[in-house]
Amino acid sequence: MSNLTLSFFGATGEVTGSIYLLEIGSHRILIDCGLFQGGPDVEALNREDFPFAPSSLDAVILTHAHIDHSGRLPLLVKEGYKGRIHTHRATRDLARVMLKDSAFLAERDAERAARKRHKRAKEALEPLYTIADAERTIEHFETHDYGEKIELLPGILFCLRDAGHILGSAIVELWVKAFGVERKIVFSGDLGHRGAPLLRDVSPIRDADVVLCESTYGDRSHRPWDETFSEIGDILSNANAAKGNVLIPTFAVGRAQELLYLFSEHFDEWGLDRWQIFLDSPMAIEATTIYGNHTDLFDSEAKHHQTNNGPLFTLPNLHLTQLSEESMGINAVSSGAIVLAGSGMCTGGRIRHHIRHNISGEHNHLMIVGFQARGTLGRTLVDGAKKIKMWGEELDVAAKVHTIGGLSAHAGVDGLLNWCGGFAGRPAFILVHGEPTATIALAHSLKENHGIDAFAPGRGAVYDLAGLKWIKTHAL
Repeated sequence: MSNLTLSFFGATGEVTGSIYLLEIGSHRILIDCGLFQGGPDVEALNREDFPFAPSSLDAVILTHAHIDHSGRLPLLVKEGYKGRIHTHRATRDLARVMLKDSAFLAERDAERAARKRHKRAKEALEPLYTIADAERTIEHFETHDYGEKIELLPGILFCLRDAGHILGSAIVELWVKAFGVERKIVFSGDLGHRGAPLLRDVSPIRDADVVLCESTYGDRSHRPWDETFSEIGDILSNANAAKGNVLIPTFAVGRAQELLYLFSEHFDEWGLDRWQIFLDSPMAIEATTIYGNHTDLFDSEAKHHQTNNGPLFTLPNLHLTQLSEESMGINAVSSGAIVLAGSGMCTGGRIRHHIRHNISGEHNHLMIVGFQARGTLGRTLVDGAKKIKMWGEELDVAAKVHTIGGLSAHAGVDGLLNWCGGFAGRPAFILVHGEPTATIALAHSLKENHGIDAFAPGRGAVYDLAGLKWIKTHAL
């Protein structure tokens, strides 16, 4: 039997850890190499050996810079990968920031763990990878623009298309000609939310033999944009009347820039002149500069706004807090502060300190504006916890917690159905990057709306691309 297979080693039954291995004879191509994120049990997966030898890979293709898609690339290089990492030019710029930050956090966490283990006379754990590893990884990047058709290896071509998720995010079209068969495989990466501010809408793809589609929001639709904007305005108005603060856990890449753009667009409507606005994330500040360097990737509305109003991410009352001392000073502001801080799922970063100082004040508000994975503090708050524990201290949750699902950077179920329904013929649909309830719900919707029989594999599943059938399924 010819070896033309696709193996699934992450983002199956979960929304993190994206990694897929394409094998064509002796050639091996990896699509994404992301960190697993969530509780300790999930994050322990990052320390497991790769189920292949990194040195055996011929190439890597990266869909976008988010750490659940890119975060184990430095580990891959550290363990022997020598080839190129192909991606969009904007993704390379963002990944340089994100991977160095991830390495910094890994080194810091290792130091903290070492101090605890030393007290217990245990051997210290090394960081998953270091800043030096991250810097070496960026040297492997080779960048491309949307629409370029690139010969990766003999008989293997690929092309990046705009996924509309974050700056530089891409759908991967990949053509394989081997063993007397020709196959086109499409990897959705993360698909953007249609009509979202700042970036262009997701590119339609019309033909494929096999489609891997994300399913993060496969079980729900997002609120219409006008209702979402009205909801944000109401929250800010109520918080102002109560003389409270507004905390927004913010993904440094994508969500922070989108929010700043919305604040600029709705500055008068939302009464933002009454607030002090803090972008409290060095990584978000750096990423915002990168966004400003790639305005050619913005949608027509954002370009028009910039032409008429100047730089998109500039506000008269915006404070960029780089230093930790500046961040700590925000907690002295008892009211009138809007704080955008990482991390987006409240698993680390400066937002945790702001939550600790504000969560027990009933006049304060917490706006959740992105997906919260199982096992994260953000998910605990979204699920309605009345008490949380931080640094050994139990805190009452008195602040009002709002889930603004309409701001998601991911397509909702309507967008996913629309994109999947745009394919001609009958490609095989494989659903990944979603929790089981969302993935299974999307499979049902695809069957009901388009007659598509989609399958959701488990970790370790293997698909035969030549015969278009499963060798190992490990179904959800």
